[in-house]
Amino acid sequence: MTGLALDRHVSQQPEIIAGLLERDDVPALDPARPIVFTGNGTSLHACRVAAGWVRLLSGGRIRPAALDSHDVALTEILRPEDQVVVVSHRGTKRYPNAVLAKARAAGATSYAVTGIGPAEPAADHIVRTCPQEKASTHTASYTAALTILGRMVAATLGADDFAAALRSVPEAIADTLTREIPVRAVTAVASSSMTLVTGTGLDAVTAYEAALKLKEGTYRWAEGMHTEFALHGTPAVFSRETAAFLIRHGNQGGRTDDLLGLFRALGSAVLTVGDSPDDDITFAAVDPLVRPLVAVVPFQRLVSAAAAKLGANPDLTHVESEPWTTAIRSVTL
Repeated sequence: MTGLALDRHVSQQPEIIAGLLERDDVPALDPARPIVFTGNGTSLHACRVAAGWVRLLSGGRIRPAALDSHDVALTEILRPEDQVVVVSHRGTKRYPNAVLAKARAAGATSYAVTGIGPAEPAADHIVRTCPQEKASTHTASYTAALTILGRMVAATLGADDFAAALRSVPEAIADTLTREIPVRAVTAVASSSMTLVTGTGLDAVTAYEAALKLKEGTYRWAEGMHTEFALHGTPAVFSRETAAFLIRHGNQGGRTDDLLGLFRALGSAVLTVGDSPDDDITFAAVDPLVRPLVAVVPFQRLVSAAAAKLGANPDLTHVESEPWTTAIRSVTL
């Protein structure tokens, strides 16, 4: 454990999630009405997971949208029958709040899933997640938002088995936090020109989130992709200087193994991530639907370790030095 706020937030996740699972103020949605999940960045990743949960748990009967709040605010159409779930860390960003205003004007029902803090989003329902993180590389607020969204989905669909699976998450994360991050993984990130993270299904969303954390915390380029997407055209830019982390699970049609073989043929540093002892980086096995809450944890810890090796600071996300200080702060989010 280092002195980083990031590390403290990562270690607090089992306690935070356990507390959220005991809350009795989490609302259900109306399964008969359209659902729009929306956010930016990490919050959008949480929305994509939530939309996947609804789609899978309803057997495809309900197919909600998961959209960037910029697009919802500026180009999408909201209707009175819509239910708009806006996810954010702090409740202060421009476009999530613009979505809430647009939902109100349209007569849609709005829900703000956001952190504990002074902001009071103008939503019909506000559901708080966790205290504001001191690290700009957000971790605990992501898994906290997923927990609240998971409880909303379970209540909406009467998904008792899914609710039970959510209750397994704190222990699974605590277990995962005890597992070592291989030195080889840290070296791969620190010495690469680009890091790729891949996965399928809900694991693809974890790949997007992991890549964002690597960018924020290590100041190195990283990209998340669906495993199949990474096999189409993209190999033209892979090389020995690419580091690859492949999330493995279930029915992938052998495509993760295909990608693994491709990287090995190129001489790239490639590691597998999963819940099998055969994987290079492991996390605790849980119900497939709640993997997004657990599979992301090794990547959160990898960010911290790689940042230390590179001299980066995931608490500050590069605003500690110029020209990033001026450039980043010149943009109002």
